[in-house]
Amino acid sequence: MKKVEAIIRPFKLDEVKIALVNAGIVGMTVSEVRGFGRQKGQTERYRGSEYTVEFLQKLKVEIVIEDNQVDLVVDKLISAARTGEIGDGKIFISPVEQIIRIRTGEKTSKQFNWGMVNGILGYR
Repeated sequence: MKKVEAIIRPFKLDEVKIALVNAGIVGMTVSEVRGFGRQKGQTERYRGSEYTVEFLQKLKVEIVIEDNQVDLVVDKLISAARTGEIGDGKIFISPVEQIIRIRTGEKTSKQFNWGMVNGILGYR
């Protein structure tokens, strides 16, 4: 299993969600995050005074998928989230050793029951 985390522009969320659902993804977690990278901050004006916004608003989309779905999901994320400008975001992929459903204590491992994982990620 792999965890895919994508940092995206907030206005791209609907496109990303549609692309992932069309790829068969049944659940995701979305968090509001702030950060900066090459895009850096931006200077804004408020009541005649300039100030710098150093951390930019982004969203973090997290999904857990089978290893063989990584390329498809990454392609869908890139095509849905890309504007071609600095600040489009990043995708991070990391291994997942186990998923545990808090309500029941059910566990998955590398030999897992994907139906159970779908249930965990779908918050049944």
